[in-house]
Amino acid sequence: MSFAPFVFLLLLVGCSGRPFYPLPSKLADGDRQPLQTSRPYNIAHRGSNGEIPEETAAAYMRAIEEGADFIETDILSSKDGVLICFHDVTLDETTDVAEHKEFSNRKRTYEVQGVNTTVDFTLEELKSLRVKQRYPFRDQQYNEFIAIALDAPRVVGIYPEIKNPVKWADGKTFEDRFVETLKKYGYKDLPKIFLIDDITVPTQDTNQSYWEITSDAYLDFIKDYVVGIGPWKDTVVPVVNNYLQTPTDLVSRAHAHDLQVHPYTYRNENSFLHFNFHQDPYAEYDYWVNEIGVDGLFTDFTGSLHNYQEWNSFKESDDKNASNLLHKIASMYSPTAILRIAAGLYYF
Repeated sequence: MSFAPFVFLLLLVGCSGRPFYPLPSKLADGDRQPLQTSRPYNIAHRGSNGEIPEETAAAYMRAIEEGADFIETDILSSKDGVLICFHDVTLDETTDVAEHKEFSNRKRTYEVQGVNTTVDFTLEELKSLRVKQRYPFRDQQYNEFIAIALDAPRVVGIYPEIKNPVKWADGKTFEDRFVETLKKYGYKDLPKIFLIDDITVPTQDTNQSYWEITSDAYLDFIKDYVVGIGPWKDTVVPVVNNYLQTPTDLVSRAHAHDLQVHPYTYRNENSFLHFNFHQDPYAEYDYWVNEIGVDGLFTDFTGSLHNYQEWNSFKESDDKNASNLLHKIASMYSPTAILRIAAGLYYF
C-alpha cells in the first residue's frame, strides 16, 4: 500500500510570494465567480477528507473541484516555527511516524493530548513523514492552503483555526505569525465564527458551561464580535441511542441575534449517520438545511453536499434573518475568509 507525501506548503512565512502551489487557473478576483449566497455554505472540513487524507493539498484541491464554498484547516507550528496545516497536536493518528525508527527518541508526554507532537519536529523532519487516513475504513491510497484558495477559478473562502498555541514556548509569537501571514495575503479584518464544543466541555480560559455560552444573553454579547457560531451538531439536535430527539431552539435564537450557524461534522459513512436517516447522507443534509435551517455545514464529503445542493432548488427563506445572513460573509471582505475561534479544548 502506498501513501502520498505529507504536504506542508500552508502558510510558509518568509516565502517570497504567491503562489506556493500553482493551479491551472490564476484569475483576478474580478474575473472569478463570486461566493454564492443562495444556499447554505459547503464548508470542506479539512478538505475533502472523506476521500483523501485530511489537511493536504490534494484534499483541498479536490474539495474546490467538488464545489466547496470554504476550505477549513487547523493551524499548528513545527519546532522551527513554520506554520503548518494539521489537526492533531499528536502525529500518531494521521502519519506513519511510528514506522520511523530515527524518531523513536522523540516521544514526549505533555499536559495536552499526549505524545509525538508537531512541536518536537522541524519542518524538514515532518516532510519525511507520510500522511494516512484517520479512519481505517477510508481509502488509504491518497495521501498550500492560502495559494490553493486564491488561485481557484472561483472565489473560495478559507476557514482557519489555530490549534493549541499554548504548546509553544511563546504562544504570542505563534499567533502573531499566523495573523501576519493572513495580512500578507490580503486577509484583513476577518469575520469570526465562535466554535462551541460538546455540552460536557467548559471553555478553556473562562470555565463557562455550554449553557452559559449558548444563552440569549451570551449570544447578544458575542454578536458584536463574531458573525456566527459553530456548534457540534449533536448539541443542536440531541441524540439518544443513535436516534435524533427534539431539536433545541439554538438555531432560531442565533438567527434572532443576527448570527449564522455552521454545525460540524457531516460524514457519509453509516457509522456516523443517525438511524433516522436510514444510511442516507442526503437525507441528513436535507434535514439540517430544511428542517433545522443552518447556514453552513462542515462536511468530510464535499462532493456529496454539493450534489445535494445542485439537486435541490433553494427558495427564499421565510426567516428573513436567516436569508440575510447568507449574504453577510460574502459581502464583507475580499479575499474571503472566516476565522474559527474556539470556546473549548476538544473538537470533532
